[in-house]
Amino acid sequence: MRFPRTIRFDVSDEQVFERAAEPDEWAVSGAFAFADADPGSLSGKRRQAFRSGFLGTRTFGWSTFAVIAEIGPDELEAVVEALARHFVAHYGAPSLEAASLVARAETEFAAGLCDHKINTLIAVEREFGPKGIVERFRTVEPAAGGGHAKIWTIVDDAG
Repeated sequence: MRFPRTIRFDVSDEQVFERAAEPDEWAVSGAFAFADADPGSLSGKRRQAFRSGFLGTRTFGWSTFAVIAEIGPDELEAVVEALARHFVAHYGAPSLEAASLVARAETEFAAGLCDHKINTLIAVEREFGPKGIVERFRTVEPAAGGGHAKIWTIVDDAG
C-alpha cells in the first residue's frame, strides 16, 4: 500500500512551523487540526501549517511536502493507533475505540492521495470555503531515475 511520508529539502520547515515534522514520518492531511478554527484568528506559524502543512504521525509536527512511499500493514496500523491516541489526548475523543474509527478514516483519505508513482512529491493548499476547509493537492512526479530534480543550491559566500 502507498502512503504519504514527510520529506525535507532544507531547514525551512523548522522556521515556518511551530513544530516541524521529522523527515520520513508517515503523514496525513491534518486538516482536522483546524476544524474548529476561526479563519480570522489564524496567524503566523499556525496559519502556515493550515495553509500548506502535512501532519507527521510520530511527532505531530508539520511538513511542507510529503512523498509517496510504500507502507506495510503493521506500519499502517501503528499510524492508526498513533492518530487515535492523539485524538484522545488532544481533541477529547471519548475513547480509543471511537478515535480509532476517525483515525482509520484519516489514514484511508491519506492513502487515497497516493495513486501515483513512488517518490511522487505532494503539496497541499488549504483555505476556508463557504462549506468549511477546502484542500487542493498538487503532485510532482520524480524525474527519470527516481530522484527529484535539483531546484536550488546553497552557496556559502562567507569567506
